[in-house]
Amino acid sequence: MDLSVVAVILFALSMAAICYVYAGYPILVYLLAAIRPKETVRAPIEPAVTLVITAFNEEKDIRRKIENTLALDYPAGKLEVIVASDCSNDATDTIVAEFAEKGVRLVRQNYRGGKTAAQNLAVENANGEIVHFSDATSIYEPDVIRKLIANFADPSVGCVAGKLIYVDPKKTSVGSGARSYWSYETTLKSSESLACSLIGVSGCIYSVRKSNYRPMYPEACSDFLIATEIYRQGLRTVYEPSAVCIEETNQRSDKEMRMRVRVISQTFTDLWRNLDMLNPLKSGFFAIQLISHKLLRYSVPIFLLTALGSSGYLAFGSKIFLAIFLAQIVFYLSAAAGWLIERAGFSAGPLAIPFYFVLACIASVGGFVQFLRGERYAAWEPIRETGQRA
Repeated sequence: MDLSVVAVILFALSMAAICYVYAGYPILVYLLAAIRPKETVRAPIEPAVTLVITAFNEEKDIRRKIENTLALDYPAGKLEVIVASDCSNDATDTIVAEFAEKGVRLVRQNYRGGKTAAQNLAVENANGEIVHFSDATSIYEPDVIRKLIANFADPSVGCVAGKLIYVDPKKTSVGSGARSYWSYETTLKSSESLACSLIGVSGCIYSVRKSNYRPMYPEACSDFLIATEIYRQGLRTVYEPSAVCIEETNQRSDKEMRMRVRVISQTFTDLWRNLDMLNPLKSGFFAIQLISHKLLRYSVPIFLLTALGSSGYLAFGSKIFLAIFLAQIVFYLSAAAGWLIERAGFSAGPLAIPFYFVLACIASVGGFVQFLRGERYAAWEPIRETGQRA
């Protein structure tokens, strides 16, 4: 076969895959949600709730978080608060102890086991019918718990995720890119919830029936794996956009990269250990969601490189492909310029979008390489300038 024909086929397939990931799949899940929505029955119920705050060296934020939690609009006698300390060695545990008289319990791991291990320990000690997970840096609106809990009136619901809103007070390039990316993800979550089930949640705001929580291995990305564990039990993970929490974005590209590489590596591990859930004959549309939203999304760097290489080859004999190739070069140069501007300490403006997109693609490659090398994450470090955890 002529190499030009091969190059055209490779370019077409790569572009088709990219278009499917970012447009085709969102349209598919939107249409399914519109045609056959899986509505959730909601009711103003008040079961006992245990709110778990996982923390490692969060002395900068833990006091504000506990005060914000104690101010939530939920019956005090039905809201238990546990801070799960992952062997913190700063003043975190001391600050938590100051709130003991107000019913806040400290559950401390005696070794660095990581966030997921801390969550497992907290659930063992939880008394609530519903366990809610939060982070030390997440600030909640007063009605968050009531809004989330109302969804558990539906017996088909095992987990409920709230809406995370990122703020970027310093207007950084990384923050701008992260907010744009998260806005896209939030829209997708709404459709996925109605079409079938969420395949992942925001780790700083989600609730689970304690009876359906299964202890997870320490290196798991619990924010992602919880939805699969719930779906295995024949239940759904649904999205409640009216339950809102606020967090600041990362402000530096190196910290954002570290966070994304870690999460992607963990997600590959979770997918590998749950390969059976990628079979549509077993898990139906949930498998399509996992493949489309995770596997194919993380494969985008391969598609991009294939498109660049094939169009570059074809550019020698076609003005159309020359224009396509040059357009890609301009895009990547824009991303590089955004990175240089960010490194210089300035806002990249419109260049923040290509910059963050390329950063996310590089992180996908890095996460996959670390997965292949057998590197596993369990413990985590606070990496945001305000003391926030990634």
